[in-house]
Amino acid sequence: MITDVSEKTVLKFPLPEPFQEEMRSLLDEEYEQYVKSFDDPRSLGLRVNTLRLTREECRDRLPCDTWPVPWIANGLFYEDHVRLSKDPYYYAGLYYLQEPSAMTPASLLPVKPGDMVLDLCAAPGGKSTELGARLRGEGMLVANDISNSRAKGLLKNLELFGIANLCVTSEPPERLAAVFPGFFDSILIDAPCSGEGMFRKEPAMIQEWVKKGPEYYSRIQKEIVREGIFMVKPGGYLLYSTCTFSRAEDEELIRWVLNTFEEMELVPLPLFEGARDGIGLSGCLRLFPHRIRGEGHFMALLRKKKTGSARETVPQRKQEDHGSGRDQRGRRPLPGKAGQKDGLDEDREFWSFLGDTKLHWDRNRLVKRRDKIYYLPEGFPGGAGLRYLRTGLFMGTITKGRFEPSQAMAMVLGEGRYSNCVSFHRDDERVIRYLKGETVVLQKEEGPRSGWCLVCVDGFALGFAKGNQMTLKNKYYPGWRWQ
Repeated sequence: MITDVSEKTVLKFPLPEPFQEEMRSLLDEEYEQYVKSFDDPRSLGLRVNTLRLTREECRDRLPCDTWPVPWIANGLFYEDHVRLSKDPYYYAGLYYLQEPSAMTPASLLPVKPGDMVLDLCAAPGGKSTELGARLRGEGMLVANDISNSRAKGLLKNLELFGIANLCVTSEPPERLAAVFPGFFDSILIDAPCSGEGMFRKEPAMIQEWVKKGPEYYSRIQKEIVREGIFMVKPGGYLLYSTCTFSRAEDEELIRWVLNTFEEMELVPLPLFEGARDGIGLSGCLRLFPHRIRGEGHFMALLRKKKTGSARETVPQRKQEDHGSGRDQRGRRPLPGKAGQKDGLDEDREFWSFLGDTKLHWDRNRLVKRRDKIYYLPEGFPGGAGLRYLRTGLFMGTITKGRFEPSQAMAMVLGEGRYSNCVSFHRDDERVIRYLKGETVVLQKEEGPRSGWCLVCVDGFALGFAKGNQMTLKNKYYPGWRWQ
């Protein structure tokens, strides 16, 4: 335990002196309030999946007291004694557990149905799931993370939310920029940073700060933002955010953008109660834990003017030798491209299953790759030699003429979207048994059942089972099971 030099507040762990000096410079008379906030309990939050239900509908269903996050239309605080990650509604994708301040960047990025949207540093998926929900199934969300292992977790969270119009990639930004120049209507860059805003929540980050510090991350951030600018279309938006207080990573980085890229302009963000304007650069937005119920965050919204081009200021990229089978731009077509003869017409079980859904499917967006069937997002530009973990909705697998629907397919359905459903109440012990992968026995009024049956909790999809009269053979994806 050390005592802050103000001799008014005792901290449970040491803050580096250079960090303390910087925070005094930033906060002036508010510095003591900031230090005192380290003794406050952290706030737990969830963001409602508006593809499924409204915030008020979710509040009525949850097994604990909740209250609105004032600055997030679909955000809720909840009590810290409950484990909502174990609730069946979590497995139905009704909400995403997220720190309240971290909900803010995705809420401020202009997104409308039909847009092409990129989340460039997306894992674990809190912001991507919100962006995908706001697209309402139209347009395309590209969610990327350079870490392949983290991108796998990102994919799970997006599929759990029932987002079908997605592409998940695991690439460095410059690889994406070579494929998607001037392509996206909106881009979110929640950049890797020194994490000063998380010191209160995760004290272990202090040691990482000591090893690297803001200067290390500032260089990385500039490289990422440069590629993001190259990918946003004229008239499009780029929202930059960090969870740090460092001016080098925040306002100074945005000032560098404005001085370096003449086609970019700052769009002032609206302040709300507790938020603070940028320090030394008005129009940005800062969140401090002593002002709101949340951790530290910084945001700035940039817009590319409709005149001028990032090609004028971004250095030309050298063409890489990607090997045989790729065109002059390094692109390699994906197998089974939409519109080609792919044998789908012969897959009768697949078409029979599709007929049992109550959704419209565009035949031109259906693709068969080997034994797997995908539904591509509208506007999908085709393959480009990128590491795609997913292109569109993975609908299921054809094996020896038999179609088996996927877990991702289940999550875009639910009561009213599929003809063969069985729905259990949240408190029915069979819900947890199903989520554990066990066989489920139906009651007299629920059966008999045959074929692919969609198992729901209170009408919201959990996954598939194979009906066998009064029993359901469990087909819940093993990697998602209740632990």
